[in-house]
Amino acid sequence: MSTEISVDQLREFAIRYVDEEPDRLGIDGWWQTPLLTAAPIDARFDQLPRIAADDHLHPRDLLPTAKSVIVFYLPFIKALVKENKKGPWPCRNWGVAYVQTNDLIERLGQALSNFLLENGFKSGLTPATHNFNEDKLMARWSHKHLAYLLNLGRFGVNHLLITPVGCTGRLGSFVSEVELGDHPLIETEEACLLKAGKECGKCIAACPVDALTKDDFDRRRCWDRLNETRRVLDYFSDLPESTDVCGKCAALVPCSFKNPVAVLK
Repeated sequence: MSTEISVDQLREFAIRYVDEEPDRLGIDGWWQTPLLTAAPIDARFDQLPRIAADDHLHPRDLLPTAKSVIVFYLPFIKALVKENKKGPWPCRNWGVAYVQTNDLIERLGQALSNFLLENGFKSGLTPATHNFNEDKLMARWSHKHLAYLLNLGRFGVNHLLITPVGCTGRLGSFVSEVELGDHPLIETEEACLLKAGKECGKCIAACPVDALTKDDFDRRRCWDRLNETRRVLDYFSDLPESTDVCGKCAALVPCSFKNPVAVLK
């Protein structure tokens, strides 16, 4: 029999799970306190083919009986982001953190799903990453666009999602039969200073391959750079071939660890 579950319970579950990860890995850990939010499956998700990939899945394509979309965000610690600021190439730890965070996202999503199933609610999940079309470079299940529709954050000029605790982290998402209500976390119309009409553009200047402008994003140029890192960096040689990372457009910019537009209010 189903029991009542709240979004606060899922948040507490996620926080405990992430808190235990450093001990499991035997490391200090790459993550700050995670964010988690949810929203009912309603008409807002009908726009996914327009704002994301034209073949983007609807939440109920994952699970026809789903009632909610759940998204969580794992923000990286400041020391990792600071380390990755140096030079034109990502640091070793940025690649390691990427690999370990993808694994954590997979397991956290499954653990949350199992918790919900124990309470009578089925869920539908997708991979944490590399679930996209490499010709179009668009995901059929975009964690970023789902997080945007749930008001977890706003898109920046760097095309990353800027949450209340910044844009230097990783997202996971899934759907479930549980009804959780609507829990927006972002309060401003924009979270990017440049999009809000303020001076910035730090992410544009930080891109090592000039893939960003104020009004455009060269996905192919960015993707080629991500693939290049795994080929040219000897200190990535023991990491999976899917370790295609950079992160320069998010490293020590005004939106790295906060919503800078909210600070101006």
